[in-house]
Amino acid sequence: PVVVIMRFSAVTTALVLATFRYPSASAFVKPAAAAAARRSNIRSALATLISRKMTATSSEAAAASPSDTSSESATKSFEDVSDAYRDLLTRLRAVTQLKRVSSVLSYDQQVFMPHAPEAAAARGAQMAALAAVTHEKATEETIRTLLDNADADLARFDGETTDEARILELTREDYEKNERIPSELEARKAELSARAHSAWVKARQDDDFKAFEPVLKECFDTAKEVADAQRGDNGGVLLYTQMLDEFERGMAAERIDSIFGQIQDALVPLLARVLASETKPSTDALKGTFPVKAQEELSRKIVESLGFDSDHGRIDVSVHPFTMSLSPADVRITSRFREDEWYQGLAGSVHEGGHAVYEQNLGDSGLDIDSYLSMGMHESQSLFWERHVGLSLPFWKWATPLLKEAFGNDFSYSPEEVYGAVNGVVPGLIRVEADELTYPLHVILRYQIERDIIGGNLDISDIPATWNSMMKDMVEVDVPSDAKGCLQDVHWSALAIGYFPTYLLGSATAAQLAHYCKQDIPDFDSKVEAGEFKEIKAWLTSKVHRHGRRYRSLDALLEDQVGEKLNPQYFIDYLTSKYSALYKC
Repeated sequence: PVVVIMRFSAVTTALVLATFRYPSASAFVKPAAAAAARRSNIRSALATLISRKMTATSSEAAAASPSDTSSESATKSFEDVSDAYRDLLTRLRAVTQLKRVSSVLSYDQQVFMPHAPEAAAARGAQMAALAAVTHEKATEETIRTLLDNADADLARFDGETTDEARILELTREDYEKNERIPSELEARKAELSARAHSAWVKARQDDDFKAFEPVLKECFDTAKEVADAQRGDNGGVLLYTQMLDEFERGMAAERIDSIFGQIQDALVPLLARVLASETKPSTDALKGTFPVKAQEELSRKIVESLGFDSDHGRIDVSVHPFTMSLSPADVRITSRFREDEWYQGLAGSVHEGGHAVYEQNLGDSGLDIDSYLSMGMHESQSLFWERHVGLSLPFWKWATPLLKEAFGNDFSYSPEEVYGAVNGVVPGLIRVEADELTYPLHVILRYQIERDIIGGNLDISDIPATWNSMMKDMVEVDVPSDAKGCLQDVHWSALAIGYFPTYLLGSATAAQLAHYCKQDIPDFDSKVEAGEFKEIKAWLTSKVHRHGRRYRSLDALLEDQVGEKLNPQYFIDYLTSKYSALYKC
């Protein structure tokens, strides 16, 4: 994803959305002084923390007692007058730098690192050591004392405040949750993630679920152990809800069951009507021979037009597309290309570009408040661009000339023909290659399997048979091998249990945002057809990007910014209207 973006590494968006290493990579990148400066900061922070020479004198003084803020001038900021708050921010930013170091290691592992098992073992040891140091610094007792004193200072402060209360709230939530995880467990989780990734890669290559089964069980067991520790004495919270909260705060399993049930009930009969239709768009425009270099350049051109800032990012090649943010000044995406088909590579680039635009437009305070709100919201940003822009007819009226420029005069298809081809519904085995209509069913399948495993209703050994049966019932395809079935995704090997539902939550959120964006920008389609995306990007930045984690949940942001909580009916209406018209059913 993500990061990606996950709590077990620096930024979840990349670790989870990724699948595995790729031996070679091509990059489109322009040097950025800001990114270089941040790398220098990261090295400095790492050297300082690992050597355990963080300044103690001022910290202990700040921790000893709250500052006297009541007599300070009202013109000063809270950070100016509270020693505890100022020292707390310094420590939090140093932990952020360590997490960014972890992201660098993850990106290298998934894009550049050698395949050898010895390399994976060495990287696992490195990430385990770093995770232990980061966890120790994020949960040291001084943090709690500084939080208590900063809270007391804020209660007495009579000057103007902005985000201080929310920063303290987020810090306390994460501190108390992470404090419950022993350093040994945090290090074990990091080591297992690296080891399981290599085991998954080999099992997928060998089509050997049995070889991966013991490691996968260890992944689920360890993820359950972490979630159980995090929920503490709050035994009323379902273990799977606790896992979901790691990726989608404030979204309980019961609500997801309701949302997904509504979507499944609508899409299964719609899919049946579409597949039975005698009016099917041709997919000929997708077939042929398309040089990879031309595809890479086309993808770069389109992603930059949508708003990706290549001065503060790069595009590489990997086996599975993903996004990883090392800071707002250094956001990296990957895609993959093949010569016999051009759309999957472009779609992957546009999708990851949407993730990257979100990351590039977050604040750069180095604090949790300026990180992404949730993985569902993150996914909505990628799907907004991939589907509600990139799968629309106005987009292909703009982009089809770019295809002809990239692939030559032999590419003679009209915008309408390209639009029909990229929106063709063909049930398939692979989630990341699924069409827009069947994709939600792929997600619901994974959600139900992992929910049942955590709930004790399904054994790890039964995953392949359950997977194959559900694929037949829901998507109407037969699964020929585990490599093309339950071994296709990286998520479980990365201990990202509870991540899959965010893909469909993101789909529903993207449809809702697109509905309201078109209300606010009546000439939305005309702008897309003209290749004018700045106002659309600015709308997303205003409604989503700039807020970071200032809202407590996806629902809270949507309710405040567009007037209602997440409503899957917008997603259902969008798919029903579009595919009923395209397939005349």
